[in-house]
Amino acid sequence: MTKPGRMRNLVVVLGDQLDAQSSAFEGFDPALDAVWMAEVAEESTHVWSAKQRIALFLSAMRHFAESLRARGWTVHYTRLNDTGNCGTLAAELIHAIETLKPERLVMTAPGDWRVLQALRGVSTATGKPLDIRDDLHFFSTVRDFAAHAKGRKQLRLEYWYRELRVKTGILMEGGKPVGGEWNFDVENRESFGAKGPGELPPRSAFAPDATTQEVIALVNIRFASHPGTLDEFGWPVTREQALVALDAFIAQRLPLFGQYEDAMWQGEVWLYHSHLSSSLNLKLLTAREVVEAAEAAYHSGHAPIAAVEGFIRQILGWREYVRGIYWTHMPEYLERNALGATATLPAFYWTADTDMACLRDALTQTLQHGYAHHIQRLMVTGLYALLFGVRPQEVHGWYLSVYVDAVEWVELPNTLGMSQFGDGGVMASKPYAATGKYIQRMSNHCKGCRYDPVESTGAKACPYTTLYWDFLIRHEERLAKNPRMALQVKNIARLSEPKRALILEQAQAHRASVSAAEPV
Repeated sequence: MTKPGRMRNLVVVLGDQLDAQSSAFEGFDPALDAVWMAEVAEESTHVWSAKQRIALFLSAMRHFAESLRARGWTVHYTRLNDTGNCGTLAAELIHAIETLKPERLVMTAPGDWRVLQALRGVSTATGKPLDIRDDLHFFSTVRDFAAHAKGRKQLRLEYWYRELRVKTGILMEGGKPVGGEWNFDVENRESFGAKGPGELPPRSAFAPDATTQEVIALVNIRFASHPGTLDEFGWPVTREQALVALDAFIAQRLPLFGQYEDAMWQGEVWLYHSHLSSSLNLKLLTAREVVEAAEAAYHSGHAPIAAVEGFIRQILGWREYVRGIYWTHMPEYLERNALGATATLPAFYWTADTDMACLRDALTQTLQHGYAHHIQRLMVTGLYALLFGVRPQEVHGWYLSVYVDAVEWVELPNTLGMSQFGDGGVMASKPYAATGKYIQRMSNHCKGCRYDPVESTGAKACPYTTLYWDFLIRHEERLAKNPRMALQVKNIARLSEPKRALILEQAQAHRASVSAAEPV
């Protein structure tokens, strides 16, 4: 029994746990318990976080803390610029424990292995019990995924996704998938064609209020040297704003989302994508309400099954899958480098200063908004790093730094596994390797680029195409054992020895022309 004047539970809330309905608050008694939150420099500097990402987290945290205080709850909140800020979550929490003397700590399971270990260390060091509760934002638990994975030689998304469809009943009728198919990907691979996307719905942008403006000013001073800009910050920072963004996506973008989800167009950042991943990952929205809204749009006739299934698969399927991969393979997963890549990340990833049109466009919008859609991440920035041979841990560090939706549980498997094949096939059945012709097919980038995606050698050779052939040649022995790469590997045999030598020479010259990023 808690003595009068003593604190029972100190509820730890992290920057990606901004939901008053989370498991950490089950049984919360405002008379006995309190909330603890802290802004610390370590969370913005353990990777060189971009300004958009820092500002989103800090603003959303401050708004959430105020919403809890409005309920009459006690919130102990440390701001980044508070005098005496210890700089790390662990040190700040130890300080809070020494001051507040709670009987125990309570939290929802974090989304980052590093943070979990740090907070467990605090519990051990202070002797305070730490009650870690399941994250109810997901449709499954890590234990569910571990049970699914047990005894399987391969962990493929499709089987886990189907299992969850059956378990939840989402897009199911009479035990069978709605529309007669589990997956409508074949209908979701269109480009915009020569005419382009035409008139697009506007982005759901939210003008910074006083709290956000204060954060922007702080970030611009405290993290002035960090990449990116806050000139056009407009992300949802409250649940109310996130719900507006959800409604706008369902009404304006979802019907054409599937058809054009892989398409790109020069200068068009938002297209038909949802832009909800940051709100989902900060827990301003729940996965269930987003999926339910999309499913309702199908049943009402507002959006076709291909669009709805494709969108739901990203949340019910992919999001649950990568979380399972992360927590069942950490911490050694972070160190995997199956292809033995050793190159340093090119410096232009931090500046967008490159003459490759597709990369320049993707990097420019990434630095400007903290956002790029999944094909830009996988088949533009990710593909180039894969073919260039960048060490996957450096690629991971960059993705974790620059994207507003980046939390390690979702970012690391997507980057190291799916994009860079660093896990050797745990996630992807083959490396996502392609020439510049893929980008030409899915965008208009090549039309205004100095390089020709058809050419692998010569002055106009596209670096993607050159590096693609170089990649196949360098990894020929390994890739020849992969049935899904058989056709691509066979094409190497069609290259004459002189052509092969020219490709390797051009690839080497290209790498030499690209300056490496300074360590940060």
